[in-house]
Amino acid sequence: MAIKDILPGKLGFGAAPLGNMFRDIPEPEARATVEAAWNDGIRYYDNAPFYGAGLAEIRMGAALADKPRDQYVISTKVGRVILDEVEDVSARDLGEKGDVFKYGRPNKIVNDYSADATLRSIEDSLKRLNTDHIDIAFVHDVAQDFYGDEWLDVFEAARKGAFRALDGLRDEGVIKAWGLGVNRVEPIELLLELQEPRPDGFLLAGRYTLLDHDRALQRVMPMVSERGLGIVVGGPYSSGALVGGPNFEYAPVTAPMREKIARIKTIADRYGISMKAAGLQFALANPAVAAVIPGASQPSRIAEDRAALQETVPADFWRELRESGLVNSAAPLPA
Repeated sequence: MAIKDILPGKLGFGAAPLGNMFRDIPEPEARATVEAAWNDGIRYYDNAPFYGAGLAEIRMGAALADKPRDQYVISTKVGRVILDEVEDVSARDLGEKGDVFKYGRPNKIVNDYSADATLRSIEDSLKRLNTDHIDIAFVHDVAQDFYGDEWLDVFEAARKGAFRALDGLRDEGVIKAWGLGVNRVEPIELLLELQEPRPDGFLLAGRYTLLDHDRALQRVMPMVSERGLGIVVGGPYSSGALVGGPNFEYAPVTAPMREKIARIKTIADRYGISMKAAGLQFALANPAVAAVIPGASQPSRIAEDRAALQETVPADFWRELRESGLVNSAAPLPA
């Protein structure tokens, strides 16, 4: 089933911050954030074992334990198995994500895209999430940002292992859908060019945002649209950079990017538009996008995201962004 036909709304909840992303989040704050999302009406929750070495899944499982399971959709990811054994968190090789989850659990993270590891990963996630089924499984991070020059070898291992295993689980009805959860467009292009297997959609983080969308527009968005699958946009605020945060792509914002953000904000301020509204509404204007999943670690952020989605943005704002060269001329803009 295509992912776009499974998701219950345009606004979902990205759980990476629940894994203590960038900071040590108190347990009550994490619980209150998920509760705020539920009370807001959000019914799609995305997670991953990687987020805090299982911490985000454990927290979400506890927060949603008393909610009717047939009323919400969960996606999580495979490709990494979390062990009971602990490790030196500072010695982990996390590619471009560096020490993003240094405040998470110290449990050892093993990268493994085999069929057996895929099945084990899902079993472990079910326990941590305190649920009897997962709706969508994404194969996590089979891309250059984690594996550098070796990424094609990792992709091939996943093709022979995780992809086939998830194809089988989907066909058996154990999961409803599967795809890739990545920060780069190339793995999606590669998978869509294969005859087999048959993915149902993708989670693309950081590559279809107001600040960075040129590459995705070239091939990925048209390919996904043609097949009627759907993209979930992760990181719509580009690791917080768009809304005044210090990081872009999990690293400090560069001077050229800071200048681009300032130019967008100058125009937004003139029209009285919030940067969150600009970011969310831009992403959702593309017909390939099924949902956006901004991350949140404070209850107040949920209300901000909902308000941003509902904010009225004049067409002249989008027109000025395009005329200023701040969005690609081929990018669909909100009506």
